[in-house]
Amino acid sequence: MNKLKTGEFYGTHYQKSAFENLIITDTEYTHSKVDWHYHENPYFTYLLQGKLFESNKKESYYLEPGNLLFHNWQDSHYNIKPPEFTRGFHIELNENWFSNFDIQTTDFEGSINLQNPIIKNLMNQVFIETKINDQYSNLSIESNLIDIFNTIKESKKGNQKKPIWVSQLKELLIEEKIDYSLKSLSSKLNIHPIHLSREFNRYFGTSLGNYIRLIKLNKAFHLLLSKKFSMTEICYQCGFYDQSHFISNFKKTYNSTPTKFLKNIY
Repeated sequence: MNKLKTGEFYGTHYQKSAFENLIITDTEYTHSKVDWHYHENPYFTYLLQGKLFESNKKESYYLEPGNLLFHNWQDSHYNIKPPEFTRGFHIELNENWFSNFDIQTTDFEGSINLQNPIIKNLMNQVFIETKINDQYSNLSIESNLIDIFNTIKESKKGNQKKPIWVSQLKELLIEEKIDYSLKSLSSKLNIHPIHLSREFNRYFGTSLGNYIRLIKLNKAFHLLLSKKFSMTEICYQCGFYDQSHFISNFKKTYNSTPTKFLKNIY
């Protein structure tokens, strides 16, 4: 079985950025199949474009743009890529990085499929910082990564204490076409709208409105990366009222207009 050393990933790297105790790569996958292998350090895989099948000894994932995985070190897996352009974003962190911030890697063993839109939004911001790559980028990246691990840990800690409607609501919110209104969601969950509004932040870490906004923006982020859709089409697919509404939300979250964002990432 192949062991990949620090910073090694199969494919062609558009960009490889080395910060203190972490390496970040923006990679085009070029192999139709990569046999069983594992990496020296824990790392994130964030699929930006295309599709990828990944399987380890316990689970298999059919990855599409926006899917985010975290692998602990020596977690062996293999990949299969269909014949289309596929691009992934990786963040590899060594033992010193975790020690410096008092993060216990034993809290994040194996492979974790991360679906929380708050975490994905933080990862989007890390991606953008690697393109800015100035004297403040390392600080921003590390802050976002710490927030990601804290969010994962808090989510795992509270899984056993959450009421049933929380998991039901998570499933509802990832559906493509639903009515996001408080009245409609509370009706589907058979709970009172006031209770849903009051308790949502407690279990999701942000307001219901912001959570839904991040879901839409995460989808728009990857539609922009694909360069296959106009702004009007992206607005429609992501459920924004109009281009102005989309642009203002995007700029508020990422400190950039969608047009400027595209110019800076290629």
